[in-house]
Amino acid sequence: MAKYQNLLVAIDPNQDDQPALRRAVYLVQRNGGRIKAFLSIYDFSYEMTTMLSPEERLAMRQSVINERAAWIAEQCHYYIEAGIPIEIKVVWHNKPFEAIIQEVLAGEHDLLLKMAHQHDRLESVIFTPTDWNLLRKCPCPVWMVKDQAWPESGKALVAVNLSSEEPYHDPLNIKLVKETLELADHVNQTEVHLVGAYPVTPINIAIELPDFDPSVYNDAIRGQHLIAMKALRQKFQLDEKFTHVEKGLPEEVIPDLAEHLQAGVVVIGTIGRTGLSAAFLGNTTEQVIDHLKCDLLAIKPDDFECPITAEDVEEHDDE
Repeated sequence: MAKYQNLLVAIDPNQDDQPALRRAVYLVQRNGGRIKAFLSIYDFSYEMTTMLSPEERLAMRQSVINERAAWIAEQCHYYIEAGIPIEIKVVWHNKPFEAIIQEVLAGEHDLLLKMAHQHDRLESVIFTPTDWNLLRKCPCPVWMVKDQAWPESGKALVAVNLSSEEPYHDPLNIKLVKETLELADHVNQTEVHLVGAYPVTPINIAIELPDFDPSVYNDAIRGQHLIAMKALRQKFQLDEKFTHVEKGLPEEVIPDLAEHLQAGVVVIGTIGRTGLSAAFLGNTTEQVIDHLKCDLLAIKPDDFECPITAEDVEEHDDE
């Protein structure tokens, strides 16, 4: 967590209250560092101004940018007066997630914070909201902030994958636990908990195989997960009471345990899946986030390759 010194906050243009900015200030006050309050803005009425001269169009665009920058300055005024280093930047771009990721890359930011909005299931399937694009494609950790106060004794809950079905799970698990323990040391998180979910017995197997014993199967799966969890916690000298192996789907187990523990943040790994599998199935991160009542910190594996580069800047105006 000590490396999180260069924070980018994606400002929500539709409300005066900015929970992500508050959370960034909370982190900087305890961990040091600096903040950039960033907004990508685009006014579609601009497309109707083609009869104006290039200079007039540029002036119109700059006027909108200046207006929004002044508005952000009002949101940051109290924090800046309190000594928090905050830079304000507004850019003209019609794809917010691309603008945010380009700024992450160009500014070498090591943490992105953004307010989390609820999306219904239909919207998540048909559209690709900015939140989902950032979770899939942003190269640095993404802290999705829910609009609630940080619990005084809030705990950090790390969701780990103990199935070992894919080779990237083990190093990603280690990265998640390591970064969360650093978070605990720097942001007064006195407890770090680990949670792993294991699947229930497939009904079709129980029906098709008369000699199949669901209880034996469940015990075997749970045993495998307990052994994997023990190995993981021992790497970091964590007490067994801070580890949880629960039966069920991750998107049910993780939010339930987070609420029970009154966690301040859930830390989860995301491999940035794209394409049809992501559009129709989603991944664990995306399914978990709408069920959480606390913050979520999504971290990519070390070998993640961002599909967007800092140079992928679209032209939105005449030359």
